[in-house]
Amino acid sequence: MKNIIYVYIKYFTAIVIFVFSTDLKASVICGDERTSEYFNLIKDKKIGIFTNHTGIAGDIHIVDLLVNNGFEVKFIFSPEHGFRGDADAGEKVDNYTDSNTEIPVYSLFNHKGGKPDVETMEKIDIIIVDIQDVGLRFYTYYITMYKLMEACSDSEKTMLLLDRPNPNGFYVDGPVMDMKHKSGVGYLQIPVVHGMTLGELALMINGEQWLTDGKHCDLQVIKCKNYTHDTYYKLDVPPSPNLPNMRAIYLYPSICLFEGTKASLGRGTDFPFQVYGSPSMKGNFHFTPHSKQGAKKPQYMNQKCFGVDLRKIPCETIRKNGLDLKYIIDAYKKMNIGEKFFTPFFEKLTGVDYIRRMIIEGKSAAEIKSQWKDDVERFKELRKKYLLY
Repeated sequence: MKNIIYVYIKYFTAIVIFVFSTDLKASVICGDERTSEYFNLIKDKKIGIFTNHTGIAGDIHIVDLLVNNGFEVKFIFSPEHGFRGDADAGEKVDNYTDSNTEIPVYSLFNHKGGKPDVETMEKIDIIIVDIQDVGLRFYTYYITMYKLMEACSDSEKTMLLLDRPNPNGFYVDGPVMDMKHKSGVGYLQIPVVHGMTLGELALMINGEQWLTDGKHCDLQVIKCKNYTHDTYYKLDVPPSPNLPNMRAIYLYPSICLFEGTKASLGRGTDFPFQVYGSPSMKGNFHFTPHSKQGAKKPQYMNQKCFGVDLRKIPCETIRKNGLDLKYIIDAYKKMNIGEKFFTPFFEKLTGVDYIRRMIIEGKSAAEIKSQWKDDVERFKELRKKYLLY
């Protein structure tokens, strides 16, 4: 049997070439690698697994690991970007059967309800979660996990979460979302950067009774080994097609806000989330977005955009600055189109009303950031009882 992940990497390298060093994370053991801790829990179980191309257990994909060890995997549930991780942001991906394993793949993102139907849940005993998150409120994998927790609660099934480190898990930043802005890119009352692993966040969802009507999911978490929130953790594969390297992942909390503006953040280039600009901005640096896998219809497609190149900023500096509004403020001033700079999607990303208003009023990044300081401190206190590392 060919390994699923082998096929994926062969396909993905045609899209973007990347190399992640792993020496700094060699001692970290992810939950899926700790088979002695969970193989006995899934013996004789009919399994549904929520995963994608990031579900690598050592050097093998989690689906292959389970199948090769004789476990009965009935369904694969995939998130935004699909099982292979190459679909556009927000793109609907159809259900299909994986050609390597002949296991049905159910795409949960952008499908009605966002979770398996009753008939599907009746065919399984347990849902396993093994997927790489990046720790942001608007990164949608946790929302699919939340809906699967509800499905497990409704059908009285267990969720087994194989935990993974959070590459942005070393800090908490950004405003806690006002629930009037709840959407497909913001689902819980958490900061933009929550600083938790999916395992910790799932425990918090249960503990704070955030499931609909206070439901409870029968949840078991297999912890990572040799990991703390201060661990400098680099990813082996990009978690989604427009986060190709660690610089993009560290800039993501700040640069993703451009999705709610008239400026481009580099989708359709080889360096998404590492630049910003527009045809109306000025400057020596320029880029031209083109249609490509993972960004089929990027903003300003085939138009020359002038703007700012962030690729030379050291990752250590980005990590130190955290969620940084100076990039948005800079583009707002340079485009000089007033409130037309923003779209309604901006509040879905920020989760609050005051950031747009304060930028228009000319407030500095530091002044705006001071507004969510108390949010961050309250959330840090709330999450303490759910931290595993």
